Amino acid sequence: MQIERLVRMIFYIVSHKQVTAKELGEYFNVSTRTIYRDITTLTLSGIPILSKKGAGGGISLMDGYALNKSFLTTEEQIQVYQGLQILQAANYPDAEQALNKIGALFDQPLSDEWLEIDFSYWGSSDEEKITIAELRRAITKKYVLTFEYFNSELQRSERKVDPLRLIFKSHAWYIVGYCHDNQAFRVFRLSRMKRIHVTVETFERMLPEGFSLTNSAYGADYTLFKLHFSPEMAYRLFDEFHEDQVKRCSDGSFLVTVQYPLNEWTYHRLLSFGHYMEIIEPVEAQKEVKKRAMKIAEKYN
Repeated sequence: MQIERLVRMIFYIVSHKQVTAKELGEYFNVSTRTIYRDITTLTLSGIPILSKKGAGGGISLMDGYALNKSFLTTEEQIQVYQGLQILQAANYPDAEQALNKIGALFDQPLSDEWLEIDFSYWGSSDEEKITIAELRRAITKKYVLTFEYFNSELQRSERKVDPLRLIFKSHAWYIVGYCHDNQAFRVFRLSRMKRIHVTVETFERMLPEGFSLTNSAYGADYTLFKLHFSPEMAYRLFDEFHEDQVKRCSDGSFLVTVQYPLNEWTYHRLLSFGHYMEIIEPVEAQKEVKKRAMKIAEKYN
């Protein structure tokens, strides 16, 4: 499309300072006549492009020209700039260099950092910290990860995994990969992965076609839960459930309909609401939570 070529052409000229029509034609795989038409279009749109004929001549932008004056709106500049700041805060490779270049291009100074992304838990040591850049390197370069993992029953295991995707879902980060120990694709919650190490061992595996979290082993065997919450829990409900799952009752209480697996993680989560929650369905969850609550009560008799 012409508009895409025009945008790429501007940045090509900016990065190369001065180019020839032949060079642009070869780069964009079009004729020099098309290039000259594109240059005319850009000039008419307000981009000050200079064209010098003869030896040492070529196509360039006017000295001192900044793209923000007629190419991107202020809001578009902010979006580009903040996107690079997110990458810089996540220690993404070369993000700061790119940010400085864009800042100079937009005639905008580098602003203070406003975002920090840290996957480690509160109170953890520096040894526990891992960045988006490290995980990206492992996934894109296909390096095997090793780590300690704590499942929902708090059982510890050593894992060796081919990382294939980094996902943020429902307030948490996950790694999707092939687990060598289970010989199957698994989803690992990043907060439960300790002492993560990016090895030098590589792999060639790909995610199965049509893979999704819903169909993964992590999302299997879900049961419909109906939960009744006291008004005191309002502050947590809209943080931990989707608005479509929460219904406000006439007395100020709430009814939540959600799907959970019948496992340790679910029972621990439900017990965290204390006496402010009542399980309406399923019956087996009622019995299990009641049994656990009685065991807790016995400790204080």
